[in-house]
Amino acid sequence: MVSFFTNLLWLVFLIVTLLLPLWRRRQVEIARISLLRELERARGSRVIVLVHRQESVSLLGFLLARHITIEDSEQVLRAIRLTPDDMPIDLIVHTPGGLVLAAEQIARALKGHKGRTTVFVPHYAMSGGTLLALAADNIVMDENAVLGPVDPQIGSFPAASILAATERKDKDRLEDRTLILADIAGKAMRQVKEMVRDILEPKLEGEARDRLAEILTEGRWTHDYPISHKDLGGFGLPVSTDMPREVYMLMELYPQPAQARPSVQYVRYPYPSPSGPERGGKGD
Repeated sequence: MVSFFTNLLWLVFLIVTLLLPLWRRRQVEIARISLLRELERARGSRVIVLVHRQESVSLLGFLLARHITIEDSEQVLRAIRLTPDDMPIDLIVHTPGGLVLAAEQIARALKGHKGRTTVFVPHYAMSGGTLLALAADNIVMDENAVLGPVDPQIGSFPAASILAATERKDKDRLEDRTLILADIAGKAMRQVKEMVRDILEPKLEGEARDRLAEILTEGRWTHDYPISHKDLGGFGLPVSTDMPREVYMLMELYPQPAQARPSVQYVRYPYPSPSGPERGGKGD
C-alpha cells in the first residue's frame, strides 16, 4: 500500500512538472493579449508585436537566436491585410535584424497602408528592424534605444568590406570565388540603397533622401553601430521619445529563457525620487 501511494505521488509530481510550464506559458499569452487590447483601445489602432529573443527548444534547453524570417513577414502582412485602410497601425519592434527580403516585404506593406503607421522601438531594432522604422510615418524610441545601419551582408562579411578588399588587390590575382562575391556585393549594395531611397519617400526628398540612403547603406560604420533618436532627428526623420508605458509592460512579457543564475537582478518596482517628501525634499 505504501508503495502504491509513493508511485502515485511520483506520477502526480511528474504530471504537474510537465503541465506547469504549459500553464505558465498560457498565462503569459493571456496577459499579452490583454495588454495588446488595452494599448489598442488607448490608441485606436491595430497593434502588432515583432519581438525576437533567444528561445529554448522543447525540453532540451538549447538556445536559438531569432531573426526576421519569411514566416514573420507572412504573419505581419496577414495582420496588415486584416486591418481597415483608415485604421492606424502600431508596430512594436525588438530585433537584431534578419532576412532582407522579409524585412522589405513588411516595410513596403507598412508604407502602403493608408492609415497612420508608427513603429515603437523600446530597446533596439537593428538592420532589417531599422528598415521597418524607416517605412513608418512616425518613429517612437526609448531615449536609450537604437537603430542600426542597413548595409547588406554577404555570408558573414559586409558587402562594403568585400568590395574594399578586392579594390586593394590586383584582380588578376584574386580567386574566382572572391570575384563572384564582389559582384554579388556590388549588386546587393545598389539594390539596398535603391530600396531605402524608395522607403524614405515622401518623408525625405531630393538630396536629403539620397544622402541618408547613402549613409545607411555604404558601410561607413560597422553593422552594429548604434543610431540614436537624436541622430534620426538630425537626418530629418519624424521621431519622438514619447513611449507608452504599455510597450514596456509588453516587453516584460517577452522574457529571455530562464538561466540558473540571473545576470541582472533588482527590486522590480519604481522607487520614489530621493528629492521627494520621503527624503527631505521641498515638502518638509
